[in-house]
Amino acid sequence: MKILHIGDVVARIGRRTVQKLLPDLINQHGIDFVIAQSENMATGNGLTLKAVQELRDVGVDLFTGGNHSFKKPAFATSFNDPKMPVIRPGNYAPEEPGRGYAVVDTPNGKILVINAIGLLYNGPDIDNPLHYIDEILAKYEHESFAARIVDFHAELTSEKVALGYYLDGRVTTVVSSHTHVPTADARVLPGGTATISDLGMVGPADTVIGVDKDVIIGLWRDGDKRPFTRPEKGPAVFHALLVDVDPTISKARSVEQLLLTTTI
Repeated sequence: MKILHIGDVVARIGRRTVQKLLPDLINQHGIDFVIAQSENMATGNGLTLKAVQELRDVGVDLFTGGNHSFKKPAFATSFNDPKMPVIRPGNYAPEEPGRGYAVVDTPNGKILVINAIGLLYNGPDIDNPLHYIDEILAKYEHESFAARIVDFHAELTSEKVALGYYLDGRVTTVVSSHTHVPTADARVLPGGTATISDLGMVGPADTVIGVDKDVIIGLWRDGDKRPFTRPEKGPAVFHALLVDVDPTISKARSVEQLLLTTTI
């Protein structure tokens, strides 16, 4: 079974990049299940029904989230729709709508996907992610899954690396996101868990993590507070991790990092 984890999809250009590249990637690699990090999909912050449907139409099966998931109030009720394939970090702000995990039926068997967020730099109302993940794994410990997936949205690589080792052998993948910069540590750990410290992003190239570079440099150098803008056309990147999984034992066989470029 092939599972594709797509990094943070940033704004319209990120969605257009997924629309352009994903169908061919699915056919080329025989991909069975696609997960996209969705917190930046609509104008760079939050989600909309239109944005979700655009990517569902080209093959994304499930959308995970992070600290920006709730930036579009109009989407709040959709988080609570059990038919909507969107989850958000389960240990983040319990008063927020939505759920932190999903069980998805696939031709290869059921897949459990857990979404969590790191403790540092993500706000005060966050429960310990290890405790939360342990709770969900314990809830389903007697069920059989083709894959158990953890999507971890965190700032610190130390948290991300530690979580991979903590869950090695207990889950199929621990993929992390948030910094929009792909790391070079994609690997399968000794217990059969595939992991990477940051998937990267899908969005405009030649930017500062998706935002116009001049805006960020001006803010840093001169305190020039201009609205964050993101190019809608031009060179774009597609960062993802392809994991080959043995669904009979819910373990990863191998990983392949995809670092693609295109023009929108």
